[in-house]
Amino acid sequence: MALKAGIVGLPNVGKSTLFNCLSSAKAQAANFPFCTIDAQMGQISVPDDRLTKLAELVHPGRIVPATCDIVDIAGLVKGASKGEGLGNQFLGNIRECDAIIHVLRCFDNGNIVHVDGSVNPVRDKEIIDTELQLKDLDTVENRIRKVEKIANVGGDKQAKIEYGVLKAYKEALEQGKSARTVTFESEEEIAAAKNLFLLTTKPVLYVCNVDDASAAEGNHYVEEVREAIKSEDAQLLIISAQTEADIAELESYEEKQMFLEDMGLKESGCNRLIKSIYSLLNLQTFITAGEMEVKAWTFRKGWKAPQCAGVIHTDFEKGFIRAEVIKYEDYIKYGSEAAVREAGKMGVEGKDYVVQDGDIMHFRFNV
Repeated sequence: MALKAGIVGLPNVGKSTLFNCLSSAKAQAANFPFCTIDAQMGQISVPDDRLTKLAELVHPGRIVPATCDIVDIAGLVKGASKGEGLGNQFLGNIRECDAIIHVLRCFDNGNIVHVDGSVNPVRDKEIIDTELQLKDLDTVENRIRKVEKIANVGGDKQAKIEYGVLKAYKEALEQGKSARTVTFESEEEIAAAKNLFLLTTKPVLYVCNVDDASAAEGNHYVEEVREAIKSEDAQLLIISAQTEADIAELESYEEKQMFLEDMGLKESGCNRLIKSIYSLLNLQTFITAGEMEVKAWTFRKGWKAPQCAGVIHTDFEKGFIRAEVIKYEDYIKYGSEAAVREAGKMGVEGKDYVVQDGDIMHFRFNV
């Protein structure tokens, strides 16, 4: 599955520093607005200790983790919805993403200029929220003008459904609420809503970028953000981008772990962020394990075996016969696929099997 998350925020909040930590690609980072002019993309690996442990048993030629694309998007300013600054480009880049990583500055530093003159993460959040909502409102109003007459005069059932969805979105957006706060019951309404591709329907992870001293527990800025988003269906993560940059400079795993322990952290912020993106998008991982490779594959929670087979190749889904499934814990316990078979712990599943996170799969198919 090709997945993409966009890092957004006002200029100078630490977006590009965080991107550099996450990705092997290097975005320019400097102390002035619009340092990042073009959206830059990097591919990140999803941390998964299960792959390493399986490799110790299987001895494959390579280990292939699941990946996600991260896009560092140019900083937004007031008026972006009307094209101010790099607004049109910014909003276009967001539209292409599956999820939004909204970075908020939650640290004081007189040497780093804030585009609005003072540190206030809740205000910064509202600036970007407002610009995205205004753009969505413009999209909704334009669409209403096209379908209103057909919905009210003609007998087009689909137009009536879409018009109802648009009216619900318009009401919310005019109240300063994001489109994701609106829910629909019927499958037809949900489908119509999805086809609008609104910016504020995308899931959001708020990343509070704090100073080193606040990396473990956060600070009063973080609590202000937490209070501001409590009514939203969104996640919050505390990260010190500068701390992550320092960790990235260390070469050995042992050095990185010692650094984290000294900071009072169990896991790097980058690892936590990547896992949060997966959770945000309702994603899980199944694994294939053999002599050639141990590989993680991404699927959406709730998918059945044929859909997951299609992640590997469309022919696997078309000609699906059955799936041979080993639970990760059983593979580790018995030490090999042969031993699992002998112990009677390999499941043979059909088309209705709902794949679970960490399942080790082998698909049988015929095309």
